[in-house]
Amino acid sequence: MPLGEIRVAIHSDQDIVSARQEGRALATKLGFSGVDSTFIATAISELARNILAYAQKGEIVLRVIHGSGREGIVVVASDAGPGIRDIPQALRDGFSTSGSLGLGLPGVRRLMDEFEIKSQPGRGTTVSVKKWKR
Repeated sequence: MPLGEIRVAIHSDQDIVSARQEGRALATKLGFSGVDSTFIATAISELARNILAYAQKGEIVLRVIHGSGREGIVVVASDAGPGIRDIPQALRDGFSTSGSLGLGLPGVRRLMDEFEIKSQPGRGTTVSVKKWKR
C-alpha cells in the first residue's frame, strides 16, 4: 500500500491535535498495535508542543518507511526557532527551559525505537524518530 508523506503545519494547539490524529490513523492503517499507535501519537504531541513552545511554528512530517523486511513510521518535527544550545542537557529527564516537567524529548526518545536530533542555535531544530512494526 504505497502512501505518500503527510505534512502538518504547526501553528496552534489545534494543529497538534491534527498531527496526532494523522499519526494515529497512519499507524492504524499500517497495522500497528494499539499501544504502539498511542506511543506514536504521544511522541507527535510532544514534538509538536515543543515546536509551539519554543519556535511558535514548524512542521510535522509523517512517512511510511521500509527496512530489513519490516515496515515503520518516521516522524520528522522541524522548526526554524532558537535551536537547542545543549542537546545532552535537553535530553535529561527534568530539564526544561519553559517551566514544564522536562519530560518531552526524553519521553519521546523512550517511546520510539530510533531517535535523532539536530539543532543549531539561532537556526532551528529537527527531530527524527522511528517506530517499527513488531
